[in-house]
Amino acid sequence: MTAKRLTREESREQTRQRLLAAAAELFSERGVNGTSVEQIAERAGFTRGAFYGNFDGKHELVVELLRRRTQREAEEVAALRDGVGSFAEMMDRLRAWNVERAEHLAGWLTLRTELALYALRNPDARPLVGEGEKSTRALLETSIRTELAARGAEPPADPAFLALILHALEDGLLLQRFLSPEGTGDEDVVDAVQLLMRSWTALSRSS
Repeated sequence: MTAKRLTREESREQTRQRLLAAAAELFSERGVNGTSVEQIAERAGFTRGAFYGNFDGKHELVVELLRRRTQREAEEVAALRDGVGSFAEMMDRLRAWNVERAEHLAGWLTLRTELALYALRNPDARPLVGEGEKSTRALLETSIRTELAARGAEPPADPAFLALILHALEDGLLLQRFLSPEGTGDEDVVDAVQLLMRSWTALSRSS
C-alpha cells in the first residue's frame, strides 16, 4: 500500500509544525533569546535555508507559535465548557485537566513564561497572549455566574472581576507548585476555586 503523496501545502505545513515544535522545546530549555535560528533548524532536522523558506526570522516564528498556542488553549477551554450541566461537573473536568497538565508542568510553565516575557518585550506579540488569557477568564466568569445563580446568590462583585481573581490565583498556585512543591498538590487550583465559591456564596447571603 503506497503512502499518500503530500501536496505542496501539506508538506510546507508539516515542515512548519516541526520547526515550531523544535522551537518550543528549545525555548523551554534555553529561553527565546538563548535560542538561535540554526539551533531550531538543527533540532527539527532541517537546514537554515529550510527555516527561512518558512519564516522570515525568529520573531515571525515566535508570533506564529503564540497564535497557535492561543488557538489551542481556546479549543481546550471550549472543550472543558462543552455540555457541562453543573458547577460540580465543571470542577470535575477542571480537576482532571489540572492533574493531566501536572505531568508536564515544568515544560508547560517554562514555555508559557518565556512566551509571556517575549510578548512583554515585543508589544506587537502581546495581543496574542492576551487573547488566551481572556478566553480562560471568560470560562471562569460563565462558571461563576452559573454556580452563584444555582445557589440563589448574587455575585458579591462583578463576575468578570471575580474571574480575574480566580485566574490570577491559578497562575500563582501553579508557580508555587513548580518552585516549591512541598505542601502543594496537583488539585490545589480546584480546591481553591471551590473554597472561594463557598466564601462568595456566604458573603452574598450575609449582605
